[in-house]
Amino acid sequence: MSDTDFDPARLQAVLDSTLGAAPITELTRISGGQSNPTYFVTHGTRQMVLRKQPNGEILRGAHAIDREYRVMEALGPTPVPVPKVVLFHDDPEALGTPFYLMERLQGRVFEDCSLPGIAPEERRAIYLGMADAMAKMHAVDPAQVGLADYGKPGNYFARQVGRWTKQLHGSTGEPIPELHELSLWLQENLPEDDGQSRIAHGDFRLGNLMFHPTEPRVIAILDWELSTLGHPLADLGYCCMTWHTTPEEYGGIRGLDLGALGIPSKEEFVARYDAQSEAGQLTDFHVIFSLFRFGVIFVGIADRARAGTAAGKNADQLAPLAQALGRRGLELLAG
Repeated sequence: MSDTDFDPARLQAVLDSTLGAAPITELTRISGGQSNPTYFVTHGTRQMVLRKQPNGEILRGAHAIDREYRVMEALGPTPVPVPKVVLFHDDPEALGTPFYLMERLQGRVFEDCSLPGIAPEERRAIYLGMADAMAKMHAVDPAQVGLADYGKPGNYFARQVGRWTKQLHGSTGEPIPELHELSLWLQENLPEDDGQSRIAHGDFRLGNLMFHPTEPRVIAILDWELSTLGHPLADLGYCCMTWHTTPEEYGGIRGLDLGALGIPSKEEFVARYDAQSEAGQLTDFHVIFSLFRFGVIFVGIADRARAGTAAGKNADQLAPLAQALGRRGLELLAG
């Protein structure tokens, strides 16, 4: 229980006062992840997951665990697979930052998009299950679940391009020309706003999904810190980055023999989603936007690494990915 960024005794006191007195028999930090420090917690017989903001200075609006809690609580009664939330604690006096707890599910999380050790037919089903889960999420009317004010309606891509461009310009690191070039192109090629407003996860990818222990079915969509009201094609384009990046570029599948692996093509994946969605046609703009946005996120990770507040231990090693993602965006532009 030593690898924590807070005093375990303070957590014990909060849990005893809110859930009833019981010993904490497990408190283990989950390795990986560049965002909110995450822990397995067992309090008495209750197995849970704790997520908190990282210590230190953070960008305004980043690491919004209150939003994570709110969206999962709202989606709990819907067909969207989410963990059951337990409590939200907004007083930073206890653990140094706000935190929340959700029930711990038993399932499979695949960090490697090539799905090693999985049979080809199941690999295909897992990818199509990912498309199914995204379609379920985008089928929810935010207003019907109390999330009408979860973000600003309309002009999603214009606002997002502006937001991430501003964050790029505010970086403390060396400029990345590829991302600056993509920023200009995106501003000049914004699609016409069609008024769609759905729950946009913001980081919808294989590694943020938990699958059933034996079935190729998503039982939980995880890591909602970037979620907002937005355009569903932003999530679809983001998920499709996997086909445009290599295994060295944050675990893409570009260059792999997808046919031999059983992994569907991007076109088949998109078709599976489209059959259950009215989001509209995915274009290169949506994928380029996603590559740019994720590149800027890595710029932020590099900034936090220099400041010593990054959650991931390999944050400094991930910094070059920002430039790599920018290059992939420029390749799409070049056709």
